[in-house]
Amino acid sequence: MQNRQHLLIIDPQNDFCDLPQSYLPQIGNGEVFAPSLPVTGAHEDMLRIGRLIDTLGSQLDAITVTLDSHHVLDIAHPSFWCTHNGDAVTPFTEITLQQVREGVYQTRSPQAQARAEEYLAQLEAAGRYRLMIWPVHCEIGSWGHNVHTEVRNAYNRWEQAQQKVVAKVYKGSNPWTEHYSAMMAEVPDQTDTHTQLNRELLEALQAYDTVLICGEASSHCVKASTEHIVAHWDPAKLSQLVLLTDCMSPVPGFEVQAQSFIEEMRSKGLRISTATEMMSSL
Repeated sequence: MQNRQHLLIIDPQNDFCDLPQSYLPQIGNGEVFAPSLPVTGAHEDMLRIGRLIDTLGSQLDAITVTLDSHHVLDIAHPSFWCTHNGDAVTPFTEITLQQVREGVYQTRSPQAQARAEEYLAQLEAAGRYRLMIWPVHCEIGSWGHNVHTEVRNAYNRWEQAQQKVVAKVYKGSNPWTEHYSAMMAEVPDQTDTHTQLNRELLEALQAYDTVLICGEASSHCVKASTEHIVAHWDPAKLSQLVLLTDCMSPVPGFEVQAQSFIEEMRSKGLRISTATEMMSSL
């Protein structure tokens, strides 16, 4: 009986990769592009994903790539916030509803204050995350938004050999909500269907016998995406989902969250494997 496999690659983008110097292109004035939110180990993860695609080849029946896609102005970027005296908010600052109500932080635009407070109330009530301010990353149209070269080259070879198109799923363009998960935003916007449950993607994954999940980062976007997939998957079929742990790494400082996520998914019945094991078995 054929085992139809779908490879889901979460956010394999330049801004998340700790790229070596040889992978960094120069701008015309001699400056060099650099990832804005590099995850330690991500470059090697991407190399393994590329090798996995080449090795499995026709055994992969479908590939989906998700793309974090932001604007400079975003509720989780420094450009949105300032301190009570107008100073900039530095990346990796956590902002709570209580702090905003106490005036520790405020929106740069006074017109955004009420909506931002409402967002924080809903986010914290959900209990999954608190608002983290990240460096501007994966800006739409930027080099950092692009897919890692080796992953793109590998799936281009797969597309040509299999005469199939790699599906691209964009997430994060709504500046009013965080969108770690490929399945839905942390606080869905009722006026924006792109922030609500992506039923099309869910159905595309459910059409296969096995879904291989990898990408960046295991502490955030892979974690959130997998949790939402599991929440909408048949509990009796969770072994169809496979986490490739050598093709994902945590944001530095969030290693505990990543490991807890993997152990929780193992306890739910997901398979925990590696690309190295899969390639060795062939």
